[in-house]
Amino acid sequence: MTDYENTKLEVDHPWIAFESMAELEAWMELNNQELQKLIGNRATQGQGICFNLLLGGEIYFHTNADGDILLDVTPEAQWVTPLISACTQVEAPRGQIWHLPQHVLIAIIMGLNPLVASSRLVTQHAFRIQKF
Repeated sequence: MTDYENTKLEVDHPWIAFESMAELEAWMELNNQELQKLIGNRATQGQGICFNLLLGGEIYFHTNADGDILLDVTPEAQWVTPLISACTQVEAPRGQIWHLPQHVLIAIIMGLNPLVASSRLVTQHAFRIQKF
């Protein structure tokens, strides 16, 4: 990865709340394209996006090979757990790693939409707790 790419990757982008599903879908496509440019042909793990929340903490969004969603909700962001459960209809895990079906992605992002301060692309994230 070049210095330019590293600098671009580490930058938090201020969040502009979505007003429609079309805006969310366009944002998701743009981020997917940017992430693909950054990782290229390299085999990586843990690529995705990180949301920095207005009231503290971070949530790392990733997908696995099956398209399922992995969320790493940092301890500082545990306050948002009830919202994630409400959006997904999934009970909170014992640890900080959520394993969710892909069809709930839009519901989670729309639910978190007013709570996000900024976002950044992540090319490699080491999950601290591996149990789901």
